[in-house]
Amino acid sequence: YGIVSPHAGYLYSGSVAANGYYSISSSKFDNVILVGPNHYGLGSYVATTMDGIWESPIGDVQVNSQVAKDIASKAASMDDDEFAHSRDHCLEVQIPFLLYSSEKFRIVPIILTNQDEYIALEVGTAISDTVKEWASKEKEFMLIASSDFTHYESNPEAHRKDSRLIKSILSLDISAFYSTLRQYNVSACGYGAIATIMVAAKNLGATQGELLRYATSGDVTGDKSSVVGYSSILFV
Repeated sequence: YGIVSPHAGYLYSGSVAANGYYSISSSKFDNVILVGPNHYGLGSYVATTMDGIWESPIGDVQVNSQVAKDIASKAASMDDDEFAHSRDHCLEVQIPFLLYSSEKFRIVPIILTNQDEYIALEVGTAISDTVKEWASKEKEFMLIASSDFTHYESNPEAHRKDSRLIKSILSLDISAFYSTLRQYNVSACGYGAIATIMVAAKNLGATQGELLRYATSGDVTGDKSSVVGYSSILFV
């Protein structure tokens, strides 16, 4: 049904992200719904964009305007706002991986400043309801949650906190996910994006997540004193 993928510089998180994209590379999909955090807080608190082409060094990808409109019509909090996407990197860094994974697809980009649980439930349900409608037209979808995990803590602490949060993701338990996030103060930047895709995937029939790989920036730099955590998770 989809994956959780990191969005740091490829040098740091690319090898982790590659695990998720390899796992879906044999799947057929016509459309990709990408959800990530708005790092700059620009524009609408919940924003898609309903038109345009996203350019990358290895190819361009068209936005699926109708699917974006259908999702937005079901999520009262969502706006059509290109400005909200104008500076962020969290979705665009997924595009080259996707182009290596599939020959032809269109995208629906969604970026969140408000990552509260009720937003995840609303947007996740809007996504799954729309996917079900389009499935009758024999269209296949892939769901991508873009997020890094713990930020700028020691390597042991990142492992400790992130392992607890990942456990709740693997069980597709939204309540446990937000409870763990608060209890351990986990600084995952795209927590709402993860929760949104958890909701959508579970509604569509996913029963669990599978951890493909976890690593930190310290595994690349050798500096374990202050790291960022990265995880690749598959929803099946």
